[in-house]
Amino acid sequence: MRIRWRSWLAPFLTIWIGQIFSLVGSGLVHFAVIWWLTLRTGSATVLATATLAGTLPGIVLGPLAGACVDRWNRRLVMMVSDGLVAAVSAGLALLAWSGHLAVWHVYVAMALRSAAGCFHWPAMQASTTLLVPEEQLTRISGMNQTLQGILNIVSPPLGALLMAALPLHGVLTIDVATAALAILPLFVVVIPQPARTDAAAAPSLLSDVRAGLAYVWRWPAIMGVIVMAMVINLVFNPAFSLLPLLITRHMGGEAMQLGSANSAFGLGIVAGGVLLSVWGGFRRAVYTSMAGIIGMGIGVLVIGCAPDSALWVVIAGMLLAGISNPLANAPLFALLQRTVAPEMQGRVFTVLSSGCGAITPLGLALAGPIADAVGIRPLYWVGGVVAMLLGVWGLRFRPFRHMEEGAPPPSAPEAQPLRVLAPEGHAGE
Repeated sequence: MRIRWRSWLAPFLTIWIGQIFSLVGSGLVHFAVIWWLTLRTGSATVLATATLAGTLPGIVLGPLAGACVDRWNRRLVMMVSDGLVAAVSAGLALLAWSGHLAVWHVYVAMALRSAAGCFHWPAMQASTTLLVPEEQLTRISGMNQTLQGILNIVSPPLGALLMAALPLHGVLTIDVATAALAILPLFVVVIPQPARTDAAAAPSLLSDVRAGLAYVWRWPAIMGVIVMAMVINLVFNPAFSLLPLLITRHMGGEAMQLGSANSAFGLGIVAGGVLLSVWGGFRRAVYTSMAGIIGMGIGVLVIGCAPDSALWVVIAGMLLAGISNPLANAPLFALLQRTVAPEMQGRVFTVLSSGCGAITPLGLALAGPIADAVGIRPLYWVGGVVAMLLGVWGLRFRPFRHMEEGAPPPSAPEAQPLRVLAPEGHAGE
């Protein structure tokens, strides 16, 4: 059983609020460097390559990072990850201040930040499962979706304002400070660690990686999620990575217009998160998730069909896609947190994220040349239609319903009661 703290909310919120500062800083850095690349090069290939640099480390390191998270102290993993992000931003700030910043520096920085993130994200998610009571996981997932939406609203226009008021190195320095604010709470909050029930059977890190892959392979529902995510990432990520060029080339916009479109997506996420919190979704979580995927497809299709200079149509499409995003993600993610064994979650989450991102490099590698050759709009048309078809397919995929009913992975050994190590080192119930 998961350890139940007499007051679980205080320690969780202490960490969560610290992470908010880090996410704000990361959002500002992402907007700043992408806009710098857009103005510096104006190339779809460069933007796609930058996104690729921020994607590959998670694919390559994901399964290994998950095994490390399940073995190591999760609080320490988050502290080191945030520290690496701060160091990378400090290095970029120094290069920008000295006038030596080059495009390839941005590629390297995005790759290093991605590598840190592929350790931090599963450590935070797996820790949440042990810090938060099971009946509150869906609510916390909704909070995370709402937070992401708020950040999408605030970060783009704030990034545009800061870029107008500060030099690039000034914006990058802000990320160093926010990363420090994320690290400080981790010094005072103790995160419980799950007792390793598979330690004897998996004495090596490689054995842990194999165990995580086998766990996922035996579970058709997770494999189905991976297949869907791979296809969606293949068609969605290239389109969204080229949004700056859609705004500049077809809408006649600049940084503030790009910020408005991104903020509309964030506003939609907040609205979708509130809707999900009040409504609760359909009785079966998979129905809510698939409806969200279909809604995202419609939103992306609207963006692709927007006439030239009709920025409001792009904003409407981004808003609809944003509203649909938490409906697609939150219920299914909370379901995984409830059904996957806590001592396996680091590996399962990273295998899932690696599988989701594995196809992205192909899409990004093709997106730049295709967009330069035939235009940007076809990427949005294809992405919208494919997402809608996948949503319909997911409604008919039986393993999703079986997972919701609590069916274990086929051929998995009978689950043993989980012991969780309390902060004092004693077994908790």
